[in-house]
Amino acid sequence: MSSLNYQKTTSESDIKNYMPIMRGRAMRRLFTLNFLLLALLLFSFSTVRAAEIVGPVIKLQDKDIYVTTALSLDDKYLQELSSGITKEFRFYISLYRVWKMWPDEFISGKSFVRILTCDPVKTEYTATSNDGTTLIQKRFKSFESMTRWALGFEDLKLAGMRDIDPGLYFVRVTVESRIRKLPPVLGYFMVFIPENEFKVSSDSAFITVRPGK
Repeated sequence: MSSLNYQKTTSESDIKNYMPIMRGRAMRRLFTLNFLLLALLLFSFSTVRAAEIVGPVIKLQDKDIYVTTALSLDDKYLQELSSGITKEFRFYISLYRVWKMWPDEFISGKSFVRILTCDPVKTEYTATSNDGTTLIQKRFKSFESMTRWALGFEDLKLAGMRDIDPGLYFVRVTVESRIRKLPPVLGYFMVFIPENEFKVSSDSAFITVRPGK
């Protein structure tokens, strides 16, 4: 009997000792959840209208299709970049064929990964461009010249009209900005946080490729 009373007393004592620990864990989980929700809310606001695409504009020349386009960033995003935060942009420039009864058909495309790095102390500006085959690294004397080169494409050859069938076509440009490194507490919840800072896209006007091209 005394043994049973001892076990009962010990069990009640253990529960009392664990109560503060359990409350502490619950409070930490609640704080982390609230912090995560706040971070996601702030993240969603920060991505609104962070960037827009200029164009794309198509030019047909010598039976080839050329594209001119650029990414325009808002002042806050440019300030982050110029203050030394490295940014990575992924450009997808794609040619689509329009069908009346079917979804638009992807024909061909090109992609580029461009990384921009600024050192405001040394006033150094570096950008790299990688299309999967060629890696280009350039240094610039000014922030403006770097962004003008890295965020724009002028007369990029996308496809040859000899290689595609007659029909109605357009060009779609999509740009993704990769998220920078997160604080450890948010990194733990990375599965819940979008990988991109923003993703924008824009379509060109239609062009008609006629028989004989």
